[in-house]
Amino acid sequence: MILSMQISWLTLKNISSWHCQVCYMAVVDTLSTHSSDEEYLGERQQPWVWFGYTEIIEAFFEFSSEINKIEIEINNRNADPSLRNQCGTRVLPYEILAPSLDPGVTCRGVLNSVSI
Repeated sequence: MILSMQISWLTLKNISSWHCQVCYMAVVDTLSTHSSDEEYLGERQQPWVWFGYTEIIEAFFEFSSEINKIEIEINNRNADPSLRNQCGTRVLPYEILAPSLDPGVTCRGVLNSVSI
């Protein structure tokens, strides 16, 4: 009886308060949500900023096409049933580095800057 009370006390002592947990979840959710105006690798919302710099524009479009090829390769590998991950048969497709995405928490896309 005394041992179980000590274990219960230690467990409750190490659990953070409800308020701290809610604040933490709100911060993580806010930082993990992709905004509709964020820029990702291979994307530029204002390409006219580089007007007059043909080398930069050509390099950017070449980089963007390489990013699109990477997404096609990721999709092809996800569709290949012969490929397995290290833990056995894969159920969820790999999408972490897939460049295209929608706003929200998607687990896709590579931001130009990281907030977490």
